[in-house]
Amino acid sequence: MKAIINCLVILLLTLTLTSCEVVGGIFKGGVWTGVILVVAVIAIVIWALSKAFGGGRR
Repeated sequence: MKAIINCLVILLLTLTLTSCEVVGGIFKGGVWTGVILVVAVIAIVIWALSKAFGGGRR
């Protein structure tokens, strides 16, 4: 029952929000916040890949 309610909420949000509102919300959140998050995620991925493939061994 809970899964059905969650699906209905997501469906309602996707039908009621326009793309302009979503983009406006992103810019209200701040472009720099997005940039910092993207750089952090890329850094974590690079670090994880270097650990997985043995980077940093001497």
